[in-house]
Amino acid sequence: MTHSPDAPVPDDQPEAPAAPAPTAAERALAAAVVEIERHVATGGWDAPVRVFALVRTQAALDAEPALAGQLPADVLAAAAADPQHLTSVEQEGLPPSDDLEGLLGAIAWPEGVDGAAITVERIVLPPEAQEGLPDDTEAALAALLEHPQRQDVRLAVGVLRDGASWCAVRQRSADRDDAVGQGPDVVPGLVEALRATFA
Repeated sequence: MTHSPDAPVPDDQPEAPAAPAPTAAERALAAAVVEIERHVATGGWDAPVRVFALVRTQAALDAEPALAGQLPADVLAAAAADPQHLTSVEQEGLPPSDDLEGLLGAIAWPEGVDGAAITVERIVLPPEAQEGLPDDTEAALAALLEHPQRQDVRLAVGVLRDGASWCAVRQRSADRDDAVGQGPDVVPGLVEALRATFA
């Protein structure tokens, strides 16, 4: 049997099933997480953890029409066009906590909140960075902070009450909007911790 040069050649390997198309709610969540990350990025690096409630904009407007006077025209137009559109509300006065798990463990969202998002900065190092570290904790931390392969990253993670998730990751060394990595489960541990705030 011959094939023309342009014809696809049969392959013994079965094709991987295509990922399901994202739902309107998942697209709205992705857009909200990207918007939050870009908003936080305007403040620069070395920022504290920030937590946001996510609410469906049109539902919030229906419940409280006076909100329309507080939202920009483009947000009102987006909400009118898409009932899944989300508005983020930064949470002020969070309970004091020494760690991220403790902070998230102290949060319980009321019914009117449709999702939540968090931004946090982290240092990423290759596994071999652990080799030859000093025994002293402070000296080991100092060595890790000076490691030549250290990467500073900002993680923005959002979840919806039904479990859908989206993540955006920006590296300090590639601090551009078009270089932000994205996906539903890029930071699985943080996704699960955020989901637990709705349990």
